[in-house]
Amino acid sequence: MAKRIAYLGPPGTFSEEAALKYDEKAQLLPFSSIPAVAAAVDTGIAEEGVVAIENSLEGSVTDTLDLLIHESKLLIQQELVLPVEHHLLVKPGTEALELKVIFSHPQALAQCRRFLERCFPKAEIVAALSTAAAVEQMMSSSTPAAAIGTHRAAQLYGAQILARNVQDYSPNVTRFVVLAHHDHPPTGRDKTSLCFSFSEDRPGLLYDVLKEFAECNINLAKVESRPSKESLGRYIFLVDLEGHRQDSSIRQVLKKVQAKTSLFKVFGSYPRYVEKE
Repeated sequence: MAKRIAYLGPPGTFSEEAALKYDEKAQLLPFSSIPAVAAAVDTGIAEEGVVAIENSLEGSVTDTLDLLIHESKLLIQQELVLPVEHHLLVKPGTEALELKVIFSHPQALAQCRRFLERCFPKAEIVAALSTAAAVEQMMSSSTPAAAIGTHRAAQLYGAQILARNVQDYSPNVTRFVVLAHHDHPPTGRDKTSLCFSFSEDRPGLLYDVLKEFAECNINLAKVESRPSKESLGRYIFLVDLEGHRQDSSIRQVLKKVQAKTSLFKVFGSYPRYVEKE
């Protein structure tokens, strides 16, 4: 039986493209939001879920980070990177000068901000749940409209590509993660993602934690912060490090870090993504 994989739908999104890249033989199940994808995996509707976590232009996908920090016990099992090409889609026969409304997912709108400001400064910009949902809205709109979406979405919904590669910068890539009930066994070329925070605020707290990694020669591939949602000025720190949580050196450091923090959560260990030739 084919594996069931949940993704941010409907069909035609970059998440669907990432899911197909991950396992083209899987049964793909579209859901309307990132929390819904996680809920599908949590409850057994799907065995795994594919969600975006980071874009090279706009940074982290906050819905995914907040889900991992605050809501879900799912772990990251895999990561993959997908080149992102945004196209401006319209109903067949629609001209650029007619456009009054442009739909897309907020991340896609942000990645095409300069194009939209320069070419369609008077158009109403409307956020959609996904790039594919934006194409659906555009196709059913009674007002001359466009949507920023994928080449596959144009094919699926019968849209015309009015302009190609409208993202502000190239290359534009998005990192996706596969969420499951367990992470990946060690492979020797792994990455571990985690978060932590402190119950107090005083000089040197963050330094004391980062020093533990440095002293054990553990490379940190990424360090960033998110508001804790508890009070203004309180933050949660997110770290991607090279190595697997089962490695002896990593395991020892994580114990030391946990002892120095009030919140400590490992999101999972998984193979570092390598593009296949």
